Amino acid sequence: MKTDDYRDYFKILGVHKNANLNEIKSAFRRLARKFHPDVNPGKKKAEEKFKEINEAYEVLSDPQKKRKYEQFGQFWNQSSGIGSGIDDLKVDFGSYSNFDDFVNDLLGRFVGKRGMEGFTQSYNSSFSEFRKPANLDVQIIVKITFSEAFWGTQRTLFVNEEPVEVRIPRGVVNGNRLRVKGKGNLQPGTGRRGHILIKLEVEKHKVWQLDGDQLKAELPVSYDELLLGSIVTAMTPDGETQLTIPARTLPGSSLRLQDKGWPINNGRGDLIFTLALRFPSCLSSKEIDLFNQLRELSISDPRKDWIHSARL
Repeated sequence: MKTDDYRDYFKILGVHKNANLNEIKSAFRRLARKFHPDVNPGKKKAEEKFKEINEAYEVLSDPQKKRKYEQFGQFWNQSSGIGSGIDDLKVDFGSYSNFDDFVNDLLGRFVGKRGMEGFTQSYNSSFSEFRKPANLDVQIIVKITFSEAFWGTQRTLFVNEEPVEVRIPRGVVNGNRLRVKGKGNLQPGTGRRGHILIKLEVEKHKVWQLDGDQLKAELPVSYDELLLGSIVTAMTPDGETQLTIPARTLPGSSLRLQDKGWPINNGRGDLIFTLALRFPSCLSSKEIDLFNQLRELSISDPRKDWIHSARL
């Protein structure tokens, strides 16, 4: 990178002209992290920006070079030939195993050993989490509705401000886990990237319950539908359907619809309705009169066999 043309090094690092060495170092660390080639693989502009940042830091971090730069402006490097080191700076990013090694080597050229020790301590403290994430994998809990679990859905997750589209297949259950490869945290200096690990939480439904691969629900029925038999309308995940209740069906009995339940592999489980007797909340006076007549006409005793069996 040539330095015969004037560059505003203060502007390049984003610091004011009275910035002290600590402020200059802090600005360099921030920009080096942003434009480092490992974080921007294949981006030529980022690499050029990175070299420009290095050039500005070499001058502003050296008191003598900084003084000449402030005194001579665009001719600062001609006053004593200073600056040739920047022209000769060749950065072989592939020769460094990680970002730390690169920065330590680079700043070792710019500052003395004593100054380098101070910077290394500050750098390691500031970038420990960025450089060495505790876990490259990102663990996320995603809550979905019962309906979304049945039919499948899609979610947009944001990992390090990057949107990631995740497809949740149909038939998932509470506690299922999904993995999105290569979309987790990025480790600078190595190019390694973790995965997104998703744990699904399925909300409970007011009517439906899942038991293994069987979808279950209570179906409210009246006493006359159980006693006399009836054809009733029931709701299934696929829409309304007609169910036949045989005469004299007992409360708590089950009706099974094969292959109408929860999605499993390429098929469906069974759908099971448990018949739940619901008494009316109120009766008309005429209904009460008819029940009294029915009781007088009834010849059955529901407890006859029970009393005989209950004797000790």
